[in-house]
This record gives sequence, C-alpha cells and structure tokens, in this order.
Amino acid sequence: MTAASAARLILTRLHEVMASRDAAQKKLDSVVEIIGESLDSEVCSIYLLRDGALELFATRGLNPDAVHVTRLDIGEGLVGTIAANVETLNLAEAASHPDFAYRPETGEDQFHSFAGVPIIHRERAIGAVVVQHADPRRYEDIEIEALQTTAMVLSELIASAGLVDGEGAAEADLGPRILAGLTLVKGLAAGVAVFHQPRITIDQVVADDIEAERQRVYRAFAKMREQIEALGERAEFGAGGEHDEVLETYKMFAYDEGWGRRINEAIDSGLTAEAAIERVQQRTRMRMRQIDDPLLADRMHDLEDLSNRLLRIVSGKMGTAATQGLRRDTILVARNLGPAELLEYDRRRLKGVVLQEGSLTSHVVIVARAMGVPVLGRCEGILRYVSDGDEVLLDADKGAVTLRPTPAMAEVFDSRFAKSRERQAAYAALRAVEPFTRDGTRIQVMINAGLRDDISMLAMTGADGVGLFRTEFQFLVSATLPQRERQTRLYRDVLDAAEGKPVIFRTVDIGGDKAVPYLTSEAVEREENPAMGWRALRLSLDREGLLKAQARALLEAGAGRSLNVMFPMVSEPWEFDAAKAVFDDQLAFLKARRKQLPERIRFGAMLEVPALAEVLEQMVGRVEFLSVGTNDLTQFLFAADRANPKLATRYDWLSPAILRFLARVAKGLVGTGVDLGICGEMGGRRLEALALLGIGYRRFSITPAAVGPIKELIRKVDLAEITAAMNDWLLRPPPSLRAALSEWAEARGIDTE
Repeated sequence: MTAASAARLILTRLHEVMASRDAAQKKLDSVVEIIGESLDSEVCSIYLLRDGALELFATRGLNPDAVHVTRLDIGEGLVGTIAANVETLNLAEAASHPDFAYRPETGEDQFHSFAGVPIIHRERAIGAVVVQHADPRRYEDIEIEALQTTAMVLSELIASAGLVDGEGAAEADLGPRILAGLTLVKGLAAGVAVFHQPRITIDQVVADDIEAERQRVYRAFAKMREQIEALGERAEFGAGGEHDEVLETYKMFAYDEGWGRRINEAIDSGLTAEAAIERVQQRTRMRMRQIDDPLLADRMHDLEDLSNRLLRIVSGKMGTAATQGLRRDTILVARNLGPAELLEYDRRRLKGVVLQEGSLTSHVVIVARAMGVPVLGRCEGILRYVSDGDEVLLDADKGAVTLRPTPAMAEVFDSRFAKSRERQAAYAALRAVEPFTRDGTRIQVMINAGLRDDISMLAMTGADGVGLFRTEFQFLVSATLPQRERQTRLYRDVLDAAEGKPVIFRTVDIGGDKAVPYLTSEAVEREENPAMGWRALRLSLDREGLLKAQARALLEAGAGRSLNVMFPMVSEPWEFDAAKAVFDDQLAFLKARRKQLPERIRFGAMLEVPALAEVLEQMVGRVEFLSVGTNDLTQFLFAADRANPKLATRYDWLSPAILRFLARVAKGLVGTGVDLGICGEMGGRRLEALALLGIGYRRFSITPAAVGPIKELIRKVDLAEITAAMNDWLLRPPPSLRAALSEWAEARGIDTE
C-alpha cells in the first residue's frame, strides 16, 4: 500500500464522520477508532490545546477515564515536545527519548512504540495525533504520511468547533510591546503594521474529484511560472547581476518537478488542491526547523515563498498587501518573505520589514539592502502580538521593534530619528572632505562591498575606494557555479562604477559555513568547525578549476587598468604562492593570445589566521598589501564562535590580547613597503577605530554607513597623543582598557558613540 492509498482510505472514512451531525467530541471518538483500525495500531489518541496545556481529548486503547484528565504542558513529555517543536516523532521505544514523561492514569506502560504528528492550524500546533503499539517498532513512512494528512483534516474541524485556545488577535494586547530580533539590514523606520499575506482559509480539505483538483494545480503552476518570468522583465532585473542570479534560483524551484510531484501525491491521497499545497508546505516548514545550515534553510524559504504564491493562485485569492497597494508609510510584517515578493512593493511607502524568521544570508536581505529598506528578522511572536494597522517603530540598528508605542515612546523615537537624520546630514557634508588627522596624517577610509549596487556608496560617502569586494556573493545566490563570462561582467561593471577608485577583489570565500548547493557531497559534508574547515583559499586550491575561472575573469575585467587581488584565509606563505601561480598561468595564457592585460596587478592577502603573523617576514616581498580580517581573526584568537550568542559579548575587541597582537603585526611591517589595513566590523566602530589608529593602522575598510562617523572621528585625533596613550596601556593594561580609552576620548571632546 502506498502512502497516498493509505491516506485516501482513512480520508474516505473520515469524510463520512465529518459530514455527520454528531457533536465534535463524538466525531473525535470516531476518528481515533478509524485511525487505529486503519493503521492496525493498538492505541490512537488525540491531544488538544486547552487553557495553555495539551489535554487528552479522545483515545482508543488508553484508559478512557484519562480523557479530559491527562494534561501536558507545551514542551512536557513526547506530546508536549511535538507541539513545542511542531515536529513528528517516530520511536521504537518511547521511554528511551529524553523528553518521555509517564502518566500512570493512562495505563500506557504496556506500550513501547510511539509515533505522533502535530495538528497544525495557521502555522501553530493546536494538538497532536498519537499512535502506540505494544511491540517495539518504528512506524512505516506510509503510516506517518497517513497520520500527517489526517492531522491536517482534523485541524479545520477542531478549530471551527472551538475546541482549542484562541489565537491571533486574542493573543495580542492593546498596550505597547517591545520585541527583540536580529538586525538583517540596519536602519530606523516608523509606520503602520501591514501583513504581507492575508490568511487563506481552506474551506474544503477532502476532494470530491481528484482529477479535477490535479488540473487546478496544473493551471496554477502555469500561472505562477508566468508571473515569475514576468518579474524577470522588471527594471530591477533588466541590468543583470545579483538580482538576476537571485531570480534564477527562484525559478529553479518554480520549475522543480519534485515539488510538483509531492503536491500530486497529496492530491492522490484525497486532498483538494489547496489542502495538498498546504500539506506539502507544512512538511517544508518542519524540514526548515531541522536544518542547521543557514544557506540551505534560505533555499527552503524561497520554496515557502513560492508555495504561498501558488496557494493564492489556486484559491483565487491573489490579493497581497503589495497588489492591494500601500496607502500609508508601512512596516511590512511577515513570517518570511521572498525576494520577488519584496520587489512588488511601492518603495515610496515601504519603510521597513519585520520577519518572524529570516537570516543574514537570505535572498530577501540582498534585495532589501539594495532598496535601502531596514529589516529585522528572527522576531519571535511578531505575528501573534501585532494587528493590522498598529503603529510600529522599527529600530533595526538596535534589533528591536516597538508595537503600539505610548506618546512618550514615540517622542523618544522621533527624537532619536531626528538626531540620526541630523548626523547623517553632517556625515554627508564630509563626503568631499579628506580624512586628515589633526597632525596632518592622511588616513584611507574605504568600504566593504559585495554587490554591484554597493559601489554607488563610493560617491555617496566619499570613500577612497573598495577595500574588500566579497566575490562570493555571486556564488552564494546562484543555483549553479557562475560561468566565467558572468563573473567577468560583474567585475568589469564594478570597476566601471568605481570610476578609477581602487577596488580590492577578494577571491571567493565559500565552503565551511558558506555552503553552496552545486558542490559535490565531499564539499558540503558537515564539518564540526566549519569556520576553521575546508573553505576559502583551501577549497579554491583543491578545486583549481574554480580559481582558474575566477582568475581569468578578474584579469579580463581589469584589462587596461589597475587590478587588486586579495586571497582569503592564507595560513602559510606557500598557499599564497600557489594561488598567485594560478593567476600567473592565466596571465601567460592571455598574453600568448595577445589579449589586453591589466596595466598593473597588486596581490595581497587577508591576515585572519593567526599562524600567518608568525611568518610575517616571509610575506614581505610576496605581497603588496595585507588586510587584517578582524571578524575571523578574533574568533580564532579567542577560540570563540562569533555566531554563538552566548559568546557574542564575552570577548572584547579592546582586550589587550587582541590589541597587542594587532600592534605586533603593524610594527612588524613598518618600513617594509607593505600596505597594511584593517578590514571588518572592528574598524567601523568609533572607539575601536581610535585604538587602531593608536597602534599604527592607517587604512580602514568598513561598511558604507560607518564611513561618515569614522571620517569625523579621524579629524579630531592627534596621532602622536593616541599612540603614546595606547603604548602605555598595552605595556601596563588598566582593569578595563575600554573604560580608560572612553575616558581619554571624552576628556578631549571626542564622541565615541
């Protein structure tokens, strides 16, 4: 028996129960009998969420006196775990699970095997369907599939009968509430809350005519693909580049046969087109919760975006907040958002986005950054606590959103917003001002970039150039390895947009925690320490074809002008030599074919692996510049994962340990002719930048938003004075170097916030 036929058999019998005029409790009693008989399971039970706990509502096989008596908190026992994690459990021995909790009144001690699936309504678990058996065994996949389909049918019955706790507006209160989240795109914004996607209620779950439902899905797929193709004609995509590559990945899912096949299988089980799409969507959400790799999770989010689009088409409810139009300044609220959907909004009205999920590597972040829209992600509870039309204050700089603010809260925010605009105006006034210190030393201030659109920030900030162009963005958003011609076009466009200002291209840094779907299984196998694993230059040297293609693309793009190339994660001199040899070979290849070559090529390396600092003298003569990558270097020095929230604030960038290391590198290169710079978040913070100036750093590559503040800081600093202070503090560290430096700056009227 297939999963579809097993589910269809149960659905046929359930349909009769649902159509009867029996009371809800009697229907549930019938349901557990049907499931138990169909799956030949000795126990079948239904637990529902009542008064904040999961209550045993119906059972076949357990003690009937336990019905409406046995209760489990969310997260308590196996049933509570299913609801808390919205996940399926399938155990041969229930007692072996760490969350197992025995309830003696149920008489379940004689049963060993256990399988349970969540009953999901509007994306939250409102209960669970559980089967148990005396013999220790795992349930077959077709049995689990049948349970999941049954749970979906039950969800509408249970919700409509009012058997479970309320949701949505009932959970929101009328008072102010502040929620925390993850900053995805910085910025401040204010507006009214608008839900991106109005809820679609599935009125009919069981199909009357399976073939008719299949044809509805086929037509919906065709219409959805037309819409995706039409997006490619929009101006945002017309010029090619990263937006185009995001769309290509998006289209890959739209034409994915496996996705369509799974929906067809759900229809075969007896579901309507809407219910089948929702059924597959629920399965996708469960998979997303189990995925640790952020890039793979983001690919699943793209599929979720398309599922929402397909569901709206097949239900005939095409309206979204975008198609209905934004009438006021808006903060868009969504569980998640796809890049194509974001582009449908009127950017004059769209002021910010708050997502219940989302991550720094998601495609929507790339598009939002280009649009200049602040985004807050991982905002748990936003869909529960906000209502359409609520006033919202978004502070993506600090990772917070305020719902229904009081007048006092709004006044404080408005004041901060006004000051932010004033500061931005003051920084913008420094655009054409060169950053000289008070004693006349010129400091280079450059920007980090990764998208073609980022280059426009050179003119807006007055930065000296691009100190780090992350070439991996093109690889990360592409469904396949980017062809050399596409790489060449991107690099040439970046150099053209820079209008003669230097651009330092860092060769691709993928692998490890930046997995891409088109590498072999060897490349993407799980590593215990991905940041210190097979990534960046290590991967490129092992897969020489990848580096060859990038070398040729960079050399062709740099024809007739200066080219700056930097290799990431160099640990020893021979790695730099091997990478440069690939470029030398490609240079010889182009020269032999009389191709135009760059007028000058400067090669450099990222110093982010501490080992390289121990052989610094061997790099002199090899490199023309070094950029210290403070993000990776810091986590390697402290053996602390920078992505671990428990360690995020434990180790200070102004610790004597890191500053002594950086000072030793700077002193080791004095008089060598090697251009030394700082590249990373540390250089974009005013107090940290002050310390870096004091230990010898004269080139900064930072985010565009930090250019104005760092320029302003530089013009207030006397280098001789800060150098003497830093030398003294590093020789005899105070209890808190951060506190000492802050006091020093405050005494001289230097704002370090």
